[in-house]
Amino acid sequence: MQAKVKKHITLYGVIKNVFLWIFSLSCLVPFLLLIISSLTEDKSIMQYGYSFFPKEWSLDAYKYLLSQGGKILHAYAISVFVTAAGTFLGVSMTLMLAYPLSRRDLPGRNVFSFLVLFTLLFSGGLVPSYIMWTTVFHIKNTIWALLVPNLMVKAFFVIMARSYFQSGIPIEILESARIDGAGEVRIFTGIVLPLAKPLIATLVLFIGLSYWNDWNNGLIYLTDSNLYSIQNVLNEMIKSIQALSTMGGIASSRVAMPSNTVRMAIAVVGTLPLLIAYPFLQKGFIKGIVVGGVKG
Repeated sequence: MQAKVKKHITLYGVIKNVFLWIFSLSCLVPFLLLIISSLTEDKSIMQYGYSFFPKEWSLDAYKYLLSQGGKILHAYAISVFVTAAGTFLGVSMTLMLAYPLSRRDLPGRNVFSFLVLFTLLFSGGLVPSYIMWTTVFHIKNTIWALLVPNLMVKAFFVIMARSYFQSGIPIEILESARIDGAGEVRIFTGIVLPLAKPLIATLVLFIGLSYWNDWNNGLIYLTDSNLYSIQNVLNEMIKSIQALSTMGGIASSRVAMPSNTVRMAIAVVGTLPLLIAYPFLQKGFIKGIVVGGVKG
């Protein structure tokens, strides 16, 4: 006979589930309102405000975005390339810097750690950074302007990775590999990285989000609109909509451009790829946590 599994319902379990449901809904409801608002008639929003049950539905906002389709698709391609390349380079450089810093026998370890920590607390400021990147590295109006400044290596991620290497990977495994004749490169690629899957998944998630959501670098270092990422293009569209909405004597333009709903549609377009990719990242993150343990 099969053993019957009895589920014991406790007060703590009920409270925990209710709290998680409320928390999940608090995250989902605003985005649901965003999507509904983007599908609402602009005049209905102006007259009745934002609602989950709008009086009139409309696709005018997305029709306006489709009229800018070529520009948006080109910006999407730029963002995908920058996010993929920047995430790969950022994760690789972060891991290669953090692992030596986690080694207690590294010569000058305290000096290098201090330099990393110093950049976390202090920075040169916007003007010196702009002068350095544009006059020394000449990244203005190049694709490197979206890749290099402020995003590729962050001190916080380096310190987080160093702490993981120190506490999450037993030193006995590394010493055993050295006794067996493995070099540092072999230890790093064959032992450390497979055991650091949860860390790598976390870095991919955070660094990828930083690159995808970045619009500041494009605003500062780019004047060529052909290099704009999707965030820069959407930001320019919002500025144009605001300018047209505040000008007088252009009632016809206001009718042609649903300013309120277009803003909502722009937000949906900017976040939709992340919503599509996040379940895959989350699955890999959970798998990394399960696999990334020490096996006997």
